[in-house]
Amino acid sequence: MPSHSEFQSPPPGCPAHAGGQRVPLHGPEFAAAPDAFYDMLRQYGPSAPVELAPGVEAELVTDYATALHVLQNPDTFARDSRRWRALNEGRVPLDSPVLPMMMYRPNCMFSDGADHLRLRQAVTESFARLDMHRVSRHVDRVAAYLVDQFSARGKADLITDYAQLLPLLVFNDLFGCPAEIGDRLISAISNLFDGVDAERANEAMGGALFELVTLKRSTPGDDITSWLMQHQSRLSDEEMVHQLALLIGAGTEPVQNIIANALRLLLSDEQFAGGQQGGGDVLVEDAINEVLWNSPPIANYATHYPTHEVELSGNKLAVGTPVLISFAAANADPTLSAGRQTFSKRAHLAWGAGPHACPAKDPALLISIRAIEKLLNALPDIELGVPADTLTWRPGPFHRALNALPARFTPVRSERRAPSGAAGGPGGGDARARESQTKPQKGSWWSGFLSWWRV
Repeated sequence: MPSHSEFQSPPPGCPAHAGGQRVPLHGPEFAAAPDAFYDMLRQYGPSAPVELAPGVEAELVTDYATALHVLQNPDTFARDSRRWRALNEGRVPLDSPVLPMMMYRPNCMFSDGADHLRLRQAVTESFARLDMHRVSRHVDRVAAYLVDQFSARGKADLITDYAQLLPLLVFNDLFGCPAEIGDRLISAISNLFDGVDAERANEAMGGALFELVTLKRSTPGDDITSWLMQHQSRLSDEEMVHQLALLIGAGTEPVQNIIANALRLLLSDEQFAGGQQGGGDVLVEDAINEVLWNSPPIANYATHYPTHEVELSGNKLAVGTPVLISFAAANADPTLSAGRQTFSKRAHLAWGAGPHACPAKDPALLISIRAIEKLLNALPDIELGVPADTLTWRPGPFHRALNALPARFTPVRSERRAPSGAAGGPGGGDARARESQTKPQKGSWWSGFLSWWRV
């Protein structure tokens, strides 16, 4: 097996092209053409040396079989990031933008063994109590509310106006958030997504979640937060806050990207062009499956740490080296190409595998499918507002996320919030249009939805 140092040819434009050994997965070059980077990384073998952010080094697994091996062997490849040697030795910048996604938290993602089993059971058994009909109904309500905010304008950014907000609003309901806490939570998570004062946004999110936990301790309800704290695992308040942060974060950013990336296909790819005409349910599911195979919403993540020096298909890895799984590269592994299209829809690695596989994939799929169907049915002539090849992607090593998804459509008058006495009268349509063009501020989306739905 050739050593890493023998390969020195990243794609043109890549900062590693001049001779650096580690390939950077940050910056606009990687965001614009990740497949070219993955192709080059395969020259190193089943895993390759990468840089996640300046000063943050890791090994990235690009081979499907090797990815499964790492994901399914927790005794050798642990998830507890307190094993991260470079961080423990002070060789990782403490202000690195990737630290919040990699540093230890007392939740099921960053735990192993008995701790992981206890925390994981609390999550899976709480999610098992979800009524999927309730979830579907709430997605319908949230989708109608969001479309109502922009339908009279005849144009929208389907990221900021729809895909980003919908999972946040749905999860606010599922986790039992009252209006004031829900508004703060949405504002904090939106700022984290946008990279706006991330440290303060992280503190605001933690504060809102702690208040939610305190509220549910005294006043439990029919929601995931209450079910988690009622579980026999007896989660502490700290564990509750970190479990909720994980579940809401993992349930919003990936779902946002599934919705947006599937809409991009449905509105631009001839293979799926019928998806918005006549409620093409099958085409919507096919587009999502295409996304999960070829453009997974979380492209590179699932950080593991070898518990002892290990040889990974010929590449020697030291104890405590961050080993990430490239779900995107593994799904596109050339050794799978011959029979890839005949694989089961569940054969891709977008949801992970092994003991840490996503515990909420069924609700996530339901939310994504329903959200797309409701949008396309409400705005049947919707189309991209710009050429598909001009769309750009957010830089970052972990996600595959569009910067924006502009769309246009025939303006639709809002029937939901017509001013009293205005409907049908002179200027009534203009009044409705003006009202629908005024969207809530970021800090009032949840209370705005609750007020809207009571009308």
